[in-house]
Amino acid sequence: QVQLVESGGGLVQAGGSLRLSCAASGRTFSTYTMGWFRQAPGKEREFVAAITWSGGSTTYADSVKGRFTISRDNAKNTVYLQMNSLKPEDTAVYYCAAGRGVGQVLVRHQSTYNFWGQGTQVTVSS
Repeated sequence: QVQLVESGGGLVQAGGSLRLSCAASGRTFSTYTMGWFRQAPGKEREFVAAITWSGGSTTYADSVKGRFTISRDNAKNTVYLQMNSLKPEDTAVYYCAAGRGVGQVLVRHQSTYNFWGQGTQVTVSS
């Protein structure tokens, strides 16, 4: 069992930066693929980024590639999402998730993930 708690969300102007954190409980954190998803008002939840258990492979949605960076610190049981050059369309509730899937295709699917955090709000003003 893995419990996930996101933090770091807030209000930022367009062009600004935020760093989200997701702290995980449990001894097996380092064995999980970790993902970030987001859900904007009135829209379905969508994939943002993922990182394998070792941190050796990362995957990004095209909409955030080059602006967002996912990383993890297994010693701290934490995964991060550094978000730069934020745009108003990045406004959403951001969720982290843990799962066993690997591969560029599987990590984009919500069904790959077994455990989810409660989400943190990111609002980007124009």
